[in-house]
Amino acid sequence: MDILHTERLLLRRFTPHDARAYRPLVSDPRVLRHTGEAPIEDVESVRRLLLERPIRDYAVHGFGRLACIEKDSGHLIGFCGLKRLEDLGEIDIGYRFIPACWGKGYATEAATAVIRQHVDRFGPRRIVALVDPANAGSVRVLEKLGMAYERDVQPADAAAPLALYAGEFG
Repeated sequence: MDILHTERLLLRRFTPHDARAYRPLVSDPRVLRHTGEAPIEDVESVRRLLLERPIRDYAVHGFGRLACIEKDSGHLIGFCGLKRLEDLGEIDIGYRFIPACWGKGYATEAATAVIRQHVDRFGPRRIVALVDPANAGSVRVLEKLGMAYERDVQPADAAAPLALYAGEFG
């Protein structure tokens, strides 16, 4: 996969060397508030998570969550990308950014580029997103992307039902 460039971001595949920079995305309670995930503090556990999730997804599916690097600072500020949800048989768009980057339009910018690249590569696609309905900022991003609420779902690993948003792209 080529590196994606947007106006303010560079999106690339994760490597195990990103563990330290990725740690705030899996340890900060503000970031995890709507995810239902427990914080991961130690860098070695974060490295394993990168290997078992996005890096594995690249090998198995040819796509996955991507590191979002802010062009101005060169810092990893979040992730955005697609993931195959085996239990639902769907392709999910997901994103997460450090709190200092919330409300700046990075999620919409990154998700638009990711979806465009995926459609260019694989053709027209239905893409979904699972979101805590209380996460108003994330819901706004999904609506800006052209997605609409479809139904509530209860994934096996979620503590509470999530709203499933969907859109047809391409």
